[in-house]
Amino acid sequence: MRDEFPDLPPLIDHALLDPHHGLEALRSCCDEATHYGFAGVCVASRWVGAARERLGPRNKVRVVAVIGFPFGAIPPAVKRAEAEAALESGADELDVVPDFGALADGDSRTLLADLAPIVELGLPVKVILEQGRLGEEALGLLVEVSIDAGARFLKTGSGFGPPVTSAQVGRLRELARGRAAVKAAGGISTLEQVQALVEAGAERLGTSRGVALMQALSASAR
Repeated sequence: MRDEFPDLPPLIDHALLDPHHGLEALRSCCDEATHYGFAGVCVASRWVGAARERLGPRNKVRVVAVIGFPFGAIPPAVKRAEAEAALESGADELDVVPDFGALADGDSRTLLADLAPIVELGLPVKVILEQGRLGEEALGLLVEVSIDAGARFLKTGSGFGPPVTSAQVGRLRELARGRAAVKAAGGISTLEQVQALVEAGAERLGTSRGVALMQALSASAR
């Protein structure tokens, strides 16, 4: 199994998004990401400064801030201000929840106005789609608006819903047509899931179980 995942750590965004965790948990998250060489730590915007301080300036682990999390139902100006604050505090990437109310109304103009000003800040943006709750028409619209806005990644969900599936990842790859990468998130807890998601086309994995995955990978090599 180990040979099938020679580059697993650089795929993982080590997530700490439970709002009931504090500074000690954040520091542990950063230390674990550094130890294993994960792609990033994915944290609430209020923790960006503390994460950047813990990781230090020369650390290759990225600080990924969630914006408008988890519902996206805030005014665009407020969402942009949160993104600006994350940037100023040291964020390297932004995972943004779009205006799902606008999506429900089929209002692509409002959706674009919600996302484009955040992309314009210059950091790589992943749009959190909550794919499992969207019909095909709404999913297609959100994918197109996200790409038009300049998003680098399409993220399957916030991680608070059902486990992500390889079929969801594959569908996003089809809709993206090479214009954006796919980040899978939600219930990723086994190497078998990882293998299926990566084979389906996921280029980043959002999970709070990164350490357990690495331990399982190490055990499989014995």
